[in-house]
Amino acid sequence: MSPASPVGAGRIALLHWTAIGSLLALIGLALAWELYIAPGPDGPGLLALKALPLLLPLFGILRGRRYTYQWAPMLVLAYFVEGVMRGYADGGASAAAGWLQALLSTVFIVSAAYYARDVRRQV
Repeated sequence: MSPASPVGAGRIALLHWTAIGSLLALIGLALAWELYIAPGPDGPGLLALKALPLLLPLFGILRGRRYTYQWAPMLVLAYFVEGVMRGYADGGASAAAGWLQALLSTVFIVSAAYYARDVRRQV
């Protein structure tokens, strides 16, 4: 595909739904991780609030707004870093959740970046 060629609607739809799915999975994982998988020493609690920043781009992502697709990967990058850090540092289920968070973050970042690029080329 050359830089000036139009992008297919099917590819854009696939990227859109991949970004939505990975963002929703990240929200669910953040909640499950702190509430059930590896709650803190005081039990489930305030650490589950780390899922709240992921709600900020959710409606823009659902509506397919290119601007949201441009800034949201920078937010999700923090979740990638946490996932890698806890994947290495923790053990057991918490480490597995960390690696899963890193994977979901990567999927979101890549799909959002390509979506923003392809929508721009389509215009």
